[in-house]
Amino acid sequence: MGSLHENNVYFSSSKVVGEFKPLDPEEFRRQAHQMVDFIADYYKNIENYPVLSQVEPGYLRNRLPETPPYKPEPFDNILRDIQNDIIPGMTHWLSPNFFAFFPATVSSAAFVGEMLCTCFNAVGFNWLASPAATELEMVVMDWLAQLLKLPKSFMFSGSGGGVIQGTTSEAILCALVAARDRALKSLGAAGISKLVAYCSDQTHSTYSKACKLAGIFPCNIRIIPASADSNFALSPVVLRGVIEADVASGLVPLFLCASVGTTSTTAVDPVSQLAKVANEHEVWIHVDAAYGGSACICPEFRHYLDGVERVDSLSLSPHKWLLSYLDCSCLWVKKPDLLVKALNTNPEYLKNKRSELDSVVDYKDWQIGTGKRFKALRLWLIMRSYGVANLQSHIRSDVRMAKMFEGFVKSDPWFEIVVPRTFSLVCFRLNPFKESNPSYVEHLNKKLLDSVNSTGRLYMTHSVAGEVYMLRFAVGATLTEERHVCAAWKLIKESAEALLKRSYYNSV
Repeated sequence: MGSLHENNVYFSSSKVVGEFKPLDPEEFRRQAHQMVDFIADYYKNIENYPVLSQVEPGYLRNRLPETPPYKPEPFDNILRDIQNDIIPGMTHWLSPNFFAFFPATVSSAAFVGEMLCTCFNAVGFNWLASPAATELEMVVMDWLAQLLKLPKSFMFSGSGGGVIQGTTSEAILCALVAARDRALKSLGAAGISKLVAYCSDQTHSTYSKACKLAGIFPCNIRIIPASADSNFALSPVVLRGVIEADVASGLVPLFLCASVGTTSTTAVDPVSQLAKVANEHEVWIHVDAAYGGSACICPEFRHYLDGVERVDSLSLSPHKWLLSYLDCSCLWVKKPDLLVKALNTNPEYLKNKRSELDSVVDYKDWQIGTGKRFKALRLWLIMRSYGVANLQSHIRSDVRMAKMFEGFVKSDPWFEIVVPRTFSLVCFRLNPFKESNPSYVEHLNKKLLDSVNSTGRLYMTHSVAGEVYMLRFAVGATLTEERHVCAAWKLIKESAEALLKRSYYNSV
């Protein structure tokens, strides 16, 4: 019998913990019921918490012991500590008063799907490891492609296919690596110093990081300014000029990332026109539709994907707007063989007849890592539980509430819309005197943002585009209703009035 040492006292391990069963079905049933009640109560009472956490750095280290417990602790005690210690340090992304970043949407169906995913704990690195995990992912990727009216060239039912990644960052990196290896096949390894990647200055910052990880020299990452005149969309004319200059310098245009719904302002790049330029120079074009792509399941937004038949890959993140919980980012490619060649690994212990006959999809070769969770269950349950009609209604409801908020701003002489609204993000600012001094207006809006967020009653963020500081009001949290949008505007107005009064009295 082994022994354990604590504070100079020896204990028999069996006497300390008894019969240890990490997964006892009945104990699991009891704790899971408690946890579901806890989570339901959290959702029910979420408006009682400040949206933006009010704690100071290091708060949790001061509350928790320095060492882990030697003996088991009662589950009730753990739940109590979650309530008392963890929740105060949470910024509540699911709050109906969260209007900051693009939301991480949730739903009952997705939660149940995640429970099943966790239940099975399938590690679906290849088809044999879990046939259902692989084939369900193939099915739901084709289903979602159909909702987006993507051409057959992106579907398994055609000549392409899709894979669920963790984030957009991973999706873009995988596409970049496939494009790089395709180019280096003719250039040789030394040719990597000539490869050039393109994007607008509104493209998500993760793109530059992915380029560096793929080996693109930082000096060959072209970040092209987008103008306010085009609502911060990338200009095909400017892109053509940049590409032609690179070709004239002996460089090799490799990759273009176009956006459908940028983070700062939800700008939409003209996919069809950009693809025409990219196709002329054999540039791999990827469409990052992480946010805006979900809206394209609605016919009135589908035109933002016009020209997608001319691109090489496309990604969108259902966790942003299709109720699927983090993390879930979908990547479609026209030529899966390029992705597989770039990312393939074939260790002896994973070899099997099905894979060797090339009759199955092995998703380990479609992603960065080897292990793969059964995330397709979430999307499958969402589509089956809600249907296309309700998913479209959900998108339209958020857009309608954003349009309502936009109306509040437009009707108030103290405020102004900075960038025309496209989806459910409103970019606005306080400018009561229509000041021409940008520094003053920026200072005023920073003060307003701090004032509003410090109340804990809502959470917004800011951005800068075209050197203009603006406030971002992003509608999309699953629990948000019209009353929350109205209350948010009321608070913003009251905070602006108080701020301007203080500014007046300080000036006299």
